[in-house]
Amino acid sequence: MLDVIRMTAEHIASVALIENECFGECAWSENSLKSSLETDGANFFVAVCEREVVGYVGMNCVLDEGYITNVAVRGDYRRRGVADKLLSALDECMEKLNLSFISLEVRVSNLAAITLYEKNGYKNLGVRKAFYRLPTEDAYIMTKERGI
Repeated sequence: MLDVIRMTAEHIASVALIENECFGECAWSENSLKSSLETDGANFFVAVCEREVVGYVGMNCVLDEGYITNVAVRGDYRRRGVADKLLSALDECMEKLNLSFISLEVRVSNLAAITLYEKNGYKNLGVRKAFYRLPTEDAYIMTKERGI
């Protein structure tokens, strides 16, 4: 059984492990995760299966806009609908907080993530040149408007 719940400080160590697995040298540290979780407007959720954190998503809200910070799923839980459920939690936030849209950046080479976002109603609205490092790469700006 997979549950999506609000992330708390007790989840940070597990989320940091997922960060390291998914993002390597670019991973957020436990301190960065803790700081982000405590930020005004932060909405973080974890996916829990049999009491283990298997994925997470974070979004910062500014006025009526939502900006996804990260979506990460443990390798052994990918392609099982975990990311879809995490994005659904953000959809509920969008409605509850009356956000106009949710936006994110994704590496142009990350076809699996792009497909996931498109399946969940996100549209490619532009490119940020050289947005990523290690390696340097452009990012698509993908956005989901409320009601889509």
